[in-house]
Amino acid sequence: MLFYIGIILITILYIAVLELSKNILISWVIGIMASCGVIIAHLFFKRSGNSSFKTSLLLWIILFAVFGINYISTTPPYKRVPAVDNKNPDVTEVVSISQGNLTGVYNKDHSVKVYAGIPYAKAPIGDLRFKEPQSPDSWEGVRECDEFGPMAMQSRSNPLYDSLSHILGWHDYQIKFGDEYIEEMSEDCLYLNIFAPEDAGDEPLPVIFYIHGGSLTTGHPSYTEYRGEDLAKRGVIFVDFAYRLGVFGYYTADDLKAESENGTTGNYGLLDQIAALQWVYDNIEAFGGDPEKITIAGESAGASSVNALCVSPLTEGLFRYAIAESSGIVAYKPYHTFRSYDEALEQGDIVRDEFGVSSSKELRDIPADKLLTSSSVQSAMTIDGYAIVEQPYLTYEKGQNHEKALLNGFNAKEADAFLLGTKATSDNYVELLADALGPYADDMAKVVPADSPQRDQHFIVDAMGDAKGALNISYSALWFSYSHYVWNNYLIAQNVPCYEYYFTKTNNILSNYHAGELPYAYGNLWRHPGLYDEEDYALSEIMQQYWVNFAKTGDPNGEGLPEWKMRSADQDQLLQLDTQIKMIDDPNTELYKIIDLYQKSTIS
Repeated sequence: MLFYIGIILITILYIAVLELSKNILISWVIGIMASCGVIIAHLFFKRSGNSSFKTSLLLWIILFAVFGINYISTTPPYKRVPAVDNKNPDVTEVVSISQGNLTGVYNKDHSVKVYAGIPYAKAPIGDLRFKEPQSPDSWEGVRECDEFGPMAMQSRSNPLYDSLSHILGWHDYQIKFGDEYIEEMSEDCLYLNIFAPEDAGDEPLPVIFYIHGGSLTTGHPSYTEYRGEDLAKRGVIFVDFAYRLGVFGYYTADDLKAESENGTTGNYGLLDQIAALQWVYDNIEAFGGDPEKITIAGESAGASSVNALCVSPLTEGLFRYAIAESSGIVAYKPYHTFRSYDEALEQGDIVRDEFGVSSSKELRDIPADKLLTSSSVQSAMTIDGYAIVEQPYLTYEKGQNHEKALLNGFNAKEADAFLLGTKATSDNYVELLADALGPYADDMAKVVPADSPQRDQHFIVDAMGDAKGALNISYSALWFSYSHYVWNNYLIAQNVPCYEYYFTKTNNILSNYHAGELPYAYGNLWRHPGLYDEEDYALSEIMQQYWVNFAKTGDPNGEGLPEWKMRSADQDQLLQLDTQIKMIDDPNTELYKIIDLYQKSTIS
């Protein structure tokens, strides 16, 4: 009996592994048949009197061998992600643009049309690797835009580890049929996606142009939190897209600068973003959008990219407003996603040394998956003299930035997830602060002592406190919220409208950590059944309307919404986004005073 119970339990565990690994469904059938075969064989030997420990051991070995071969031979295929969740979606009418004719697909209730996988530039492969994006190719006939394009080249874990992270970390894993595949990844990734309402009305609609985050090294626009169906239902057109990442997007070398007709290198991912924005400006009218009413938006590295687009001379006149969530590069010395040209060159040298080549031209012959293995740090933009011509803060001081209004803000626990592996104690606390503050670490430790009470929402919930919690508070301000403080101050001085939020809502998934606001603001809570409650959905309704109102008018306020006061020299409160929505004092005001001292010391 124990033999049969063991076979059944092992088979159940095996089927679970197959599900988490996204193996094709035939693997389940083979696994169950193998188990049944072993049980039948054992019964046969038992009835014939030949059952023994050796027989049982042999059957176990055979079962595990079949399981292993089955696991390896039924791995999930690579394919593109469907544009909508509903099966066999209805096809839209033909849309004509300069490249050719195309169709999209409808979502389930026909309220939104999705055009996915539209090429906005030529594939950056072969000789076009490490070059500015080129104009896209045209096509004959009608292109079916019903799948997202491939994700950009990036490191990623295998499906089993990814599934476990969604179970243990995100708590949002769902068992469903039809997801037995791995999303296609390719250098040929320069595609965009358009979400447009079915009933657009007579007037061209405002456009939200969204740049995904991921430290400029990961991310893909098919991600559910970036889908724009719900915002489109509110009367805007939502666009997102892929751009080159990591070494493909931010590798820097003088020989590339010399060969470029624009004298640029190191900002290929940023130039992809600009090319996508130009494409939208040139073509969005065909989808019902107004090219003169584009709002650029992004979160994390996407927000840093929004900040870069605001200062780039290449984007003047291509957009009106900006939405930036949890990042920026306007500090004197940005803490991430931006570096000096010399730093970029040093990392480029590492790439060539690793692969034993003397020129960037030789790097173009190395397979993309091998190039991904580079240990160099390629997660930052640089001053290339073309896309970015100077330190961003200098452009703001001159008043030459482009945004006409800004909606921006940050979350309660921005840095916590990034510091999970950091061991902080009262003994090394100041030393850890010094990594980001130099000689001003002691001053920060006085403002946020190592035994500071834990923050949750805007309130103190753990009176004991510990060094790790204190470090989280300090680095959340350093890495993420400080850039918004500086950004707003520049715009206040320019009399440009700006609105700042502080997201503190807790929940059972991302909570108020980094990126926790995304499914609220872009209307994708429903994609995580059981993890959000009525209060979450109520907050999401309000946040979506704030975002849409801002895209329409440059002011998030509207009928029935809690008042969101504009920042000014006399008004420095933030809008707290939580179960109760209200204006509150910035919890980081005293921290910013210390960071200001350090930042000023970097340019003196």
